[in-house]
Amino acid sequence: MQSGESWVVVGLDNGGTKNNATVLDASGRFLVDALLESPSRVTEGPDVAVEALADTFDDILRRTGVARERVRAVGLDTPGPASAEGVISSKGSTNFSHPGWRSYDFRGALEKRLGLPVVYNNDGNAAALYAHYQLFGPLASQRGSISAIIGTGFGGGVIEKGQVVKGAAGMAGELGHVHIPMEGLLEPDQPLPHCNCGFDGDAESFASLTGIEKNLLPYWLKKYPGHELGKAESVSKAAKLVRAYGENGDEMALKIFAQQAKAIGRLFTIAANFTDPDAYFLGGGVVEAAPHFREWFLAKVRENAALREEQVRVSRFEMVQDLDMAGARGAAIAALERIHGR
Repeated sequence: MQSGESWVVVGLDNGGTKNNATVLDASGRFLVDALLESPSRVTEGPDVAVEALADTFDDILRRTGVARERVRAVGLDTPGPASAEGVISSKGSTNFSHPGWRSYDFRGALEKRLGLPVVYNNDGNAAALYAHYQLFGPLASQRGSISAIIGTGFGGGVIEKGQVVKGAAGMAGELGHVHIPMEGLLEPDQPLPHCNCGFDGDAESFASLTGIEKNLLPYWLKKYPGHELGKAESVSKAAKLVRAYGENGDEMALKIFAQQAKAIGRLFTIAANFTDPDAYFLGGGVVEAAPHFREWFLAKVRENAALREEQVRVSRFEMVQDLDMAGARGAAIAALERIHGR
């Protein structure tokens, strides 16, 4: 993994339990081809977590044999909500529950600790940026894309001409909290789903693990009395098993995922009329599913995205690849682009 003598940037992906890191050289070549994780220690508060990131930074340089003086900048991504400049929400978040995180300038603190410029993005934006550059390569700065990344929640990002669209407060690209049309999506007797953010009927209330647990699975279990998932110890544990049932062709599970795919398709329909992107990316747990299920799900999303004929001819639907490494790699790309002045 040894590189030449040109300058590099480091990408640091901070998560609820783990940090991941990568190194990107000036030519755009990643010097790390595997997931390299270390404890993030965010539950212990900001001071401990910043030191853990500094340790991750030192470790990735040691592993790649890169001298510290060759590092020109650092890219950082974290879960949100946070401002465009990396200040954690005044209310904290699921990952940043320690009181010390409230209104904490994470980017600024890491920059001071490392003595290097730090470029910040939230984790959804970083993954979206990596997917965009991986697909378009040298044409990335001429293209636009939108990414929906489904996990416990619903993250994502909007890229325009190779740049993350952050918005005035840094909240652009929060695709999970876009309201979507309900007509034809809900069953006649299905209640309006509620999201943890306080909204009703947004994309995350359908398309997320939390959406399955809180909204979709309880409803569909009533339609399938006696289903094995109804015998699970808790709805939370049952929700985590739904994908495996879907992969095996279970009728109820497929109804749940078909409803999720329809919701994402409707979200992409809205995106088509706002940004008219060149590519629509889908990432998250579904990417890790069996290939036949993954392709079925993506086809369902595409089927429910009402694009105009002209848009169909020039756009594409893709999966976010290398999702475990996408955050760190996207963070590194953002740092590299900042140095290049783009």
